Amino acid sequence: MKIKSILKYSLVGVLSMTLINCQTDSNEDPIVDAENVTFEDSQPIPGSYIIVYNDIHNKMAPLQKAESPEVYERQMQDLKAMFVEEFKLAKLTEASITQTFGHVLNGFAANLSDEQLRLLKGDSRVKSIERDMTIKISPYKGKPGSGGSTEEQQLPYGTIRVGGGTTASSHTAWVIDSGVDLDHPDLNVDVTRSRTFLGGNSTPDDQNGHGTHVAGTIGALNNSIGSVGVAPGTLIVAVRVLDRRGSGSTSGVIAGVDYVAANANSNDVANMSLGGGVSTALDNAVLAASSSLKFALAAGNESDDANNHSPARVNGNNIYTISAMNSSDNWASFSNYGSAVDYCAPGVSVYSTWKNGGYNSISGTSMAAPHAAGVLLLGNPSSDGTVNGDPDGNPDPIIHN
Repeated sequence: MKIKSILKYSLVGVLSMTLINCQTDSNEDPIVDAENVTFEDSQPIPGSYIIVYNDIHNKMAPLQKAESPEVYERQMQDLKAMFVEEFKLAKLTEASITQTFGHVLNGFAANLSDEQLRLLKGDSRVKSIERDMTIKISPYKGKPGSGGSTEEQQLPYGTIRVGGGTTASSHTAWVIDSGVDLDHPDLNVDVTRSRTFLGGNSTPDDQNGHGTHVAGTIGALNNSIGSVGVAPGTLIVAVRVLDRRGSGSTSGVIAGVDYVAANANSNDVANMSLGGGVSTALDNAVLAASSSLKFALAAGNESDDANNHSPARVNGNNIYTISAMNSSDNWASFSNYGSAVDYCAPGVSVYSTWKNGGYNSISGTSMAAPHAAGVLLLGNPSSDGTVNGDPDGNPDPIIHN
């Protein structure tokens, strides 16, 4: 959905991230005290490519809804075996295929030699090949709070501003991010359906804090501690695509989107507070997934036109790109803008849950998007005024329940 324009294409930059290929967790701590939210250009991952299969040659019947994470994993394993067999002349191996997708895109990501790349480029069964790129949360302002049991509950201004804080949704929020603190006392997390797409020994448990912050803005419990989400108590599923540094890859994000589309219900909402440069594969994945559920996308933190970034620029009936404002309804200087944006929401000094049972106040369109996700989980969005100082001269409506 794009309120401010009629766009025919499907994507544009999001939030405060560039991608970095990290299949396992790093021991480095995340940057959490930078004074400004900035953008780092996405970089190609050496030897890694996203290959989309030409559906004309597809030998497999269209994949059905997964019904469970275990069914999805079997589907992906079958697809991997098929791709190895299909492209045996290129000498692909299951070990070289790093991600597989079959619901939003029919394809895979793989580490390729120059000769393998040449062979696949000349193969009529291949629809497209795209360089895999890095994606990473940009530095954001804030410092971790203390444990949950010591934090007296407060109602964040953003939850109030968008008309939330009273009712849980009966639907599910899928947080495609750095994971979620699986046992945070202020969150209702579905551990069974939570998954990681980082590989190695990683788990869906958040080692960065960013994903837990997003989850809390959506659904922190209305109890005696910490924060209160827009739809308090709503069930959260962690879909981890970013490591402890807030780093990941385009292919890993596509795999996360594919998993969500395979398992979500139509009234569920996925939040993507991440992004980088333009990726046609990622754009198309989000657009395809939007036929299965709604998406809240961060506009991006580059003070740039959101149409220059994926997935913020994606346009669809179930897709909402969100810019950021402060507690006075004034434009956040870091926020992306333009015709790709649907609504504005609070994104400056937002208080929410954090990793290790803690709490934190940070800023970014990453924080604005989950306000919209919470509203979408409660029903069709409306608006309450427009943001002051929108740099494109066409003020974004402020989303409201």
